[in-house]
Amino acid sequence: MKLLVINGGYRKGKTIDALVEKLIEGAKQNPDILVESIRLVEKDIKYCANCMVCRNDDPSKEVAVCPIDDDMKEIYQSIQDADAFVFASPINMGTVTAVMKTFLERTCWTLAKPGTKPIKGCPEPRTTKDKKAVVILSSGVVPPILRTFCDDATSLIKSCCQTSFGAKVIGSIYAGAVEKKGLDHYSQKAHELGKRLAKV
Repeated sequence: MKLLVINGGYRKGKTIDALVEKLIEGAKQNPDILVESIRLVEKDIKYCANCMVCRNDDPSKEVAVCPIDDDMKEIYQSIQDADAFVFASPINMGTVTAVMKTFLERTCWTLAKPGTKPIKGCPEPRTTKDKKAVVILSSGVVPPILRTFCDDATSLIKSCCQTSFGAKVIGSIYAGAVEKKGLDHYSQKAHELGKRLAKV
């Protein structure tokens, strides 16, 4: 089983990295798990040009052609090979980091094709594989009780999983107010979520 971690954090060794490490530790309870981690900020990922070459490509392809020449080409291959995903990002201004948003935009029509629901033309996954995903988010100040008011990231990632990655989100962690509460409360949750994600 191949687990692909998409890390949208900017700073090494901080909250997102610590929780991802705990999740991977839990996932590796399954000896057959293979983990690949991609730190988006270390990759050359250009902005989507809205050229629509990908959207208009052959719908039978699992990954559509994108004319932009950057590191997304190798990332698309990793996405194809994955059975499960971890999407991890700090909450910045109520949503995912800019680099995660750029990445998600680049996957929309390369991994999706025009479908019929809820209306004709909306994206649906090109892949026919059954995949799963989890979401890890962190906020330094805002506590979980106020998550509803400042977390647009979870809904964005869930929507992308449904329409592009063909993955069912089976759980999420919102590590809120970590500057005050610390990480201990969330670390065990991440470990357990990793174990759940790695179950066949």
